[in-house]
Amino acid sequence: MPRDTTQTAKLYRMVMPDHLCPYGLKSKDLLERKGFEVEDHPLTTREETDAFMEEHGVETTPQTWIGEERIGGYDDLRVHFGIDAPEDERSDTSYQPVITIFAVAFLMALGLSWYSFENIFTLRALEWFISISMCFLAVQKLQDVESFSTMFLNYDLLARRWVRYGKIYPFGEAFAGILMVAGALTWLSAPVALFIGTVGAVSVFKAVYIDKRELKCACVGGDSNVPLGFVSLTENLMMMVMGIWMPIRVYLIG
Repeated sequence: MPRDTTQTAKLYRMVMPDHLCPYGLKSKDLLERKGFEVEDHPLTTREETDAFMEEHGVETTPQTWIGEERIGGYDDLRVHFGIDAPEDERSDTSYQPVITIFAVAFLMALGLSWYSFENIFTLRALEWFISISMCFLAVQKLQDVESFSTMFLNYDLLARRWVRYGKIYPFGEAFAGILMVAGALTWLSAPVALFIGTVGAVSVFKAVYIDKRELKCACVGGDSNVPLGFVSLTENLMMMVMGIWMPIRVYLIG
């Protein structure tokens, strides 16, 4: 949408001594970045806010008007400017959490490789990438183990037979990942990673590619919107690879 730097927008937002509405500030910032002159109307008391909402028949603030058209709150403003799709057109799944985790883990691995070897293109960088990713994914699960274990039961074959495995899994993933980052106790970390990775890979493959089920992945926690499929399978395959490779590198290659 083209900018109209001469256009004015009216913004009504809560600005109280004990509460400054963050969405009001974000609305003001977005309007200014889009070239609008913002006619700011702070609502400074609860009574003033309630009266405003009753007068205009709205249930929330902030509220924005552009010309004679009421746009609505901050989310409505983002839709108006084409930043977000309308709510009824949005997908209920997202890969953003996993992309963020893998991207940061990859950059951290390159940083560690440079610090250690003054070279980012090392085999150890790849090992660090996988092991750091394991740690990050475990942290996501450990934030709410109960919620994770519940979602995990939807597809993990071992957890369905032994429910407590769902609560042990994230600790095992973190344990193996930390030891692999350090390159310590490979005789212990490798079997743990290989076991949970193999069980996980078989479970995901069966649920998605054999049973054709459409489920949410518990790989980034129990409140995840990441679809179960390639991402979760990749996570488990990476653990399997590390579980096989690390003993070879440590005990055979040296």
